[in-house]
Amino acid sequence: MKINFKPAVAAAAVSLALIAPQTFAAEQFFPIPSYRVGAYGANGQAFYGGFIDYLNYVNTKEGGVNGVTLTWEECETEYNNAKGVECYERLKRKAGESAGPIHTMSTGISYALIDKSAQDKLPLAMMGYGRTDAVDGSVFPYAFPLVTTYQMQASAIVRFVKEKLGGSLEGKKIVYLYHDSAYGKEAIIAMEAEAALNKFKLVQIPVAHPGNEQNAQWLRIRQERPDYVVFWGWGVMNQTALKAAQKVGFPRDKMIGSWWTGSEEDVVPAGDAAKGYMAATWNLAGKHIPLIADMEKVIYGAGKGNLQDTSKIGTVLYNRGVSAAVLSVEAIRKGQEKYGKGKPLNGEQTRWALENLNITDARIKQLGATDLLPEIKTSCNNHEGSGKVKIQQWDGAKWVPVSGWIEGNKALIHPLFQASAKQYAKEKGITPRDCSKEK
Repeated sequence: MKINFKPAVAAAAVSLALIAPQTFAAEQFFPIPSYRVGAYGANGQAFYGGFIDYLNYVNTKEGGVNGVTLTWEECETEYNNAKGVECYERLKRKAGESAGPIHTMSTGISYALIDKSAQDKLPLAMMGYGRTDAVDGSVFPYAFPLVTTYQMQASAIVRFVKEKLGGSLEGKKIVYLYHDSAYGKEAIIAMEAEAALNKFKLVQIPVAHPGNEQNAQWLRIRQERPDYVVFWGWGVMNQTALKAAQKVGFPRDKMIGSWWTGSEEDVVPAGDAAKGYMAATWNLAGKHIPLIADMEKVIYGAGKGNLQDTSKIGTVLYNRGVSAAVLSVEAIRKGQEKYGKGKPLNGEQTRWALENLNITDARIKQLGATDLLPEIKTSCNNHEGSGKVKIQQWDGAKWVPVSGWIEGNKALIHPLFQASAKQYAKEKGITPRDCSKEK
């Protein structure tokens, strides 16, 4: 059937279409330079799977943040610094008007982006990694080594070891076995400061990327006969170290790793060699956490999950990705309190929100996220916000917490941040902000 429109009616329709207001849903965009392939791909799959699942959960459960839909786009970096910069440059075009915190989950990539992101006014949320002197927000306004830093983590681990050895480290020996990269080198200054203060001998042993060759390092550890090994590994390096420790007869309950060496991806492939091994963390594993259980029900029950391998739900790195997303979404909520509910935030506004976080235990409980985060309170002169960790131990089947919250020696460590930030400002010709004037 042929339909003929009268000219006057057609003209009126066109006129109405031109003058009628067009409404678009407000969107908060999250640029995600992620990695799901390569030597560290298994770690990235779990972390970013949890991160995206939570964004999806907030959209599904709440309709976004005060009506603002959370959107995102991933770009594969392969944990490669150059590709990380390429991804950032590609994604930042979409982040001009609306930008959530950027999580690279890579110290090397965050180092490469720290000046660029400040110039572009896009905040880097280096959650448990990155350039740690960025705790000083007067020099690094757009960089946020949130929750706790490598140095504070190392200090907390030393405190835990000290308690295990009866309250004194004098005359003891600790090996620092580390990934020979910016990530592995970050904690050296803290370990050296702790060694000087507590009068123990520190032996530093690097491992070349990706870390699947460690025979020489573990032969040396056997010769050194340390009281403990503090372990800063990543990816395949971790399971390799646990197997090598077993081979040379070094007890795994005398090994304590960083939070990037304490996931199921690290210990399950090592089999019996991992039993008894300990690692720091700021989030626990498990589906007992109410938020994780509800996410599985709401998101995966509706077929909207980000992961094909659902066995990763509730693992350490999945839950850590959720914790990063919780913090990021809470920052958007905080920013909307200042800049208007129902409005997406640009990078500068998100930066303000990250610098004014106050995530209390009561709020964490309200979110169902107890055991995913410690309390976090940030400011201009403290972009870290917490500085606390827990120690967990692998019992052969699951991670079991073996400590409460432990805070590193802030009086020892934070002056190191300030001195380093001051030197950076001098080298770059940066005039630090006056934090007393920031609100």
